[in-house]
Formats: sequence, structure tokens, C-alpha cells
Amino acid sequence: MRIAVAGATGNIGARTVTALEQQGHEVVRISRSLGVDLQTGEGLDAALDGVQAVVDATNAPPADRAASVAYFGTTTRTLLAAEERAGVRHHVLLSIVGVGRTQGNAHYAGKREQERLVADGPVPWTIVPTTQFHDFAAMVTSWTEQDGAATIAPLLVQPVAPADVAAVLAEVAAGAPQGRHVDVAGPETQDLVDMARRTNQARGREVRLVPSWSGAFGTAMAGDVLLPGEDARIMPTTFDKWLAEQH
Repeated sequence: MRIAVAGATGNIGARTVTALEQQGHEVVRISRSLGVDLQTGEGLDAALDGVQAVVDATNAPPADRAASVAYFGTTTRTLLAAEERAGVRHHVLLSIVGVGRTQGNAHYAGKREQERLVADGPVPWTIVPTTQFHDFAAMVTSWTEQDGAATIAPLLVQPVAPADVAAVLAEVAAGAPQGRHVDVAGPETQDLVDMARRTNQARGREVRLVPSWSGAFGTAMAGDVLLPGEDARIMPTTFDKWLAEQH
């Protein structure tokens, strides 16, 4: 198949491109750095010529609620309209487990708008909700790190390996639209603070971690809010195995 990946240079998008190519598909890379702009639509019609399925693995820059909703809204509308013009038969959206269970997070508000537009849109679709990635904890501390210390929320998560997520997206894109896919998660629950500490140590970095609910993740995200549903698809790669590859 000819499959396009939006966000093709990102963490998940690049891995999805690799997974699709390994399966013999022809992959079209969509990224602003490659001359295709989802905000303006520049280069998009040409990129989608002959494409049968699109994987949207794009991400948004950190922003407040209104800016996040506006960003995801614009890119998703632009992409879906171009897909309709091109006759694309399947839109696959990477989303997040639990986006509908908490209202305070700005990024989640943008993802909910994205899901709404896809579900109400003109292109047959599959939404793939995943838990946080194995590298999420260290990324969160990088947002707040200052003078060797960083705040981080003590979230309970069931993280999944980025490569495992890419494998699911590649599989789904090559198949028929499913509507909402079951939650995709890793095999074990983890504490985000402990994950950050261990990731930074594995990477040779010393960061003093300060557990706090004052940042992007408030107490509304405590408990089992971010955990997958009972019928979740559990992927094999453990956090320990992923961590061993960070040296």
C-alpha cells in the first residue's frame, strides 16, 4: 500500500515509517521540515496523491488550552479535507488513553478536539489510544529542570515502548478502519517519578526530582485515570528492557 505518515520525523512517526517500510509498504513522509505544512496545507495535496491510508502521529508544541485546541483543530481539519480530496480510505489517529477522563490538561483538550474531528469527519477512521511512552518521564523532567532539579507529578502509568506503538500503528494502517481501537499499553504499571530517576541515571544524568502536582499534571490525573481499560492490548516490551537499551 501507499501510506502517508504525518509527523514522520517525530518519536513515533519515524518508527512507524520504519515499521511500514519493513512490511513492504510505500511510505510518504509528511512533516513541515520536509516541505508539507499541516497548518497551511502547503504541499499536502501533492503528498497525498495515490495514498490509501494516513497515520497521524503529529504532536503539538506545549501551549495553553485554547492554543492546543486551535493547533490540533487546524491541522486535523486541513489533513482530513486533503484526504477527502485525494480519496484516502483510512485515517489512523494516534491518541492517548484517558483523554476523556480528565479536563484540566491543555494537551488533552487538544487531543479531544482532534478525536472529535476525526470521528465526525469524512474519512473512515481508527483512533488508537496508547498509554504514556517509556521515555515520557524523562521528557517531563526536561520541561522543568533548572539548576539540577526538576518537578514531576507522581503519576501512576502503564508505559509502552515507542517501537511497540509504531508496530500497532503500522498494522492498523494496513487494515480496515475499526473505529476506536482498544487501549494499547505496556505490560507493567510504574511510578512516573521512579521512571524519571531511573531513566536519567541510565543516561548518566543526575537530576534531583521534586514530586509535585503544580505543573502540567494536576491531582485530577492521580490514581488510575491514566491506566488502560480491562480489554487493553498489552505490548511486550517492559520498561526495564527499554531502559537497558539507553546506555
